[in-house]
Amino acid sequence: MRGGGRTDRLGAMTIHEFDYFHQDRSVNPKHVDSLVHFFESGAKEPGGFGFGVEIEHLPVRVGGYDPVTYAEPDGVREVMTELAPLYDPDSLYEEDGKILGFSRPGIAVSLEPGGQIECSLGVAHSDDDFAREYAQFRHDIDPILARHRIRLVNYGYQPRAHATDIRIIPKPRYDAMTRFFGRTWRLGWNMMRCSASTQVSIDYTGEADAIAKMRVAAAVGPILALFFRNTPYFEGEENPWPLLRQYMWDGLDPQRTGLPAGLYDDNYGWTEYAYDVLATPLMSVDLTHTPEYRGDEPVRPAWHDNAADVYPDRELNKAEITHILSTHFPDVRLKNFLELRHWDSLPFERAQRLEQIVRGIFYDAPTLASLEDFFAGVRSVDVVAAKADLLAHGTEARPYGRSLDEWRRALHAEDTRDDVPGDPEHPDVFQK
Repeated sequence: MRGGGRTDRLGAMTIHEFDYFHQDRSVNPKHVDSLVHFFESGAKEPGGFGFGVEIEHLPVRVGGYDPVTYAEPDGVREVMTELAPLYDPDSLYEEDGKILGFSRPGIAVSLEPGGQIECSLGVAHSDDDFAREYAQFRHDIDPILARHRIRLVNYGYQPRAHATDIRIIPKPRYDAMTRFFGRTWRLGWNMMRCSASTQVSIDYTGEADAIAKMRVAAAVGPILALFFRNTPYFEGEENPWPLLRQYMWDGLDPQRTGLPAGLYDDNYGWTEYAYDVLATPLMSVDLTHTPEYRGDEPVRPAWHDNAADVYPDRELNKAEITHILSTHFPDVRLKNFLELRHWDSLPFERAQRLEQIVRGIFYDAPTLASLEDFFAGVRSVDVVAAKADLLAHGTEARPYGRSLDEWRRALHAEDTRDDVPGDPEHPDVFQK
């Protein structure tokens, strides 16, 4: 067990925030090694860097803004059933005979709890790759949507629905999450059932590069979120929060959202991230791919148990690792790549501009070095303060003491395509 701090040669205390998280350190060292090896497996040389983009879409009924759910007639279930034959049959993911996801090279399609349709694109290596894959996704799905009188909207939240009006899709994990988030702090059901996001994934060369990118991404992601804000509505009314997505996630369950524990400690690394994930109660257990399990409830809520309480005393397999990592929702999530999770659902043109800016920050060595220098010495409380400033003051905020105009220049974000609407049928609707 790590101590609560250490004393340097001069007798001054060096305090690391991470030492005060998950203080019983109830983790299995073999599990820690499993996650660290998984992180190591993602390391690439800069010449092999790619990127991925996930765009979640809100399904609404043609002729209005009524949400379309999974099980209703002419609903999302029919769309997924008809779309599946265009994808690799070996990739089909089903629960109780209901199709919930599938993939083929370059594209994966899945569902979020409220029936939001997500397409994951990549690994891409150019704008053309991204544009081609998204165009193919729309080419395949749009005629099916039209047959069922559904259209897809790119906002951060359903324009008309209330969260309690939407039934979640039939997936045991989401049932467990519904019960769990119904008893945590705030907006859990709203996040699950009505929100939609854009996420960008990037590569790293190794541990030091990954941690440096995580720190910069966590610091500037909220600023970019304001520049790309795209949530005009909340629960059928005008959205009152400049950064609704941030407000939802930061208040949802702080042990698994927001900033990774200890990220800005000078000794933070992959081991600390692994400890954080493994020590946190799992929320939802998935033993579907655990050969030793002989019970009849492989997926169930786990409000107190962490990985060491549930998984065998051995190195974890890939399916177990993937599930455990997926029970954490930090602003920047470490897998065998980095997943940047700050942003609202965006129409393609804006999502493409976002990924261009992200690549310009993290794949351009001078830009990244400049931002690393600027944020040297920044603490987690400074990032939390910047997030609060942006949430409270919106376009009048001054995160880290700089104006938003200065940040646009520093992040090369002068153009964010904010003239492109999230719903082409309502071209005058934008978040203020």
